[in-house]
Amino acid sequence: MFDMGFWELLVIGVVALVVIGPERLPKVARIAGLWLGRARRTLSSVQEDIRRELKADELKEILDKQARSRPLESILEEPAKPRSRAPASGTEAVSTPPRDQTPAGGGEATSTRPQTERDTSAS
Repeated sequence: MFDMGFWELLVIGVVALVVIGPERLPKVARIAGLWLGRARRTLSSVQEDIRRELKADELKEILDKQARSRPLESILEEPAKPRSRAPASGTEAVSTPPRDQTPAGGGEATSTRPQTERDTSAS
């Protein structure tokens, strides 16, 4: 912010010591530091608000540009692409009973997967 070097700060300190006096200088320095901290926080907050507003404006411009290039109404009015579902080998699908119901034979439901050694030893 201010480009002040060591010598400038030394001159300011000597002038403050002469004008204010050695008794009140620590209190004045503390108060000046508090005010400087508040000013920095306020400046940082304002900068963040400005950045946020700029990002919001950029987002609005992008959305407006997209809306102008392809409005929502044109997307909604496009005809839906028909889905073609051809039957798998010309036969109708065979319905299978739900898992909790037993088949029409009344017996135990059999599995269609081949038995392995582990399955046969467990039986």
